[in-house]
Amino acid sequence: MITFLYEGQQIPGYLVIPEGDGPFPGIIAIQEWWGLVGHIKDVAERLAAAGFVTLAPDLYHGQSAEEPDEARKLAMALDRQRAIAEIAAAADHLAGLDAVLPKQVGIVGWCMGGGLALSAAAHNGRVGAVACFYGRPLEAADTARIKAPVLGLYGELDGGIPQSLVQDFEKQLERQGTPHEFHVYAGAQHAFFNDGRPHSYHPEASADSWQRTTDWFRRHLA
Repeated sequence: MITFLYEGQQIPGYLVIPEGDGPFPGIIAIQEWWGLVGHIKDVAERLAAAGFVTLAPDLYHGQSAEEPDEARKLAMALDRQRAIAEIAAAADHLAGLDAVLPKQVGIVGWCMGGGLALSAAAHNGRVGAVACFYGRPLEAADTARIKAPVLGLYGELDGGIPQSLVQDFEKQLERQGTPHEFHVYAGAQHAFFNDGRPHSYHPEASADSWQRTTDWFRRHLA
């Protein structure tokens, strides 16, 4: 755990640097509504093992949840604009590390974090590529601001994010010329990547989406 500065306040985050000689590309990993829990730290470590300096900011500042009702309360209490600003501060901190090159960083998020990753890409020129796991697409005005390449990863059976919404989002990115790839996994629900949630975890979709994500960042953060 480290801290980084935002408006004079120390914000906690989980930083993992790959072994070996750098520099390495940098990635910001954005939590689900559960918070900066063990699953997100594990994913940060996996990203580092794949060759990326990874920083997962703790947007709940030490709080986390185990049950959906708790998580919903934390997510509803989150000041979204401040969270986007804290993500930008995390990106600045990451880019300032000697171990990180290029200075444009990637950003990946899951569920609530997927939507925040898209918002960060829309409002921060430091974002060089984004991967969104089942995050709610942005409104058209914010989508129009996204210039960084977007990888969208969704489950066919996700009851919270209609396929029509994903398709409209993809069509807008196409119209505005933003590089993108979208994949909808047959038989996969929301949170198909989270191996700590057996009822929704989909091993095949998880493995494929992980490979696509690491390939995406290697391609666009070179």
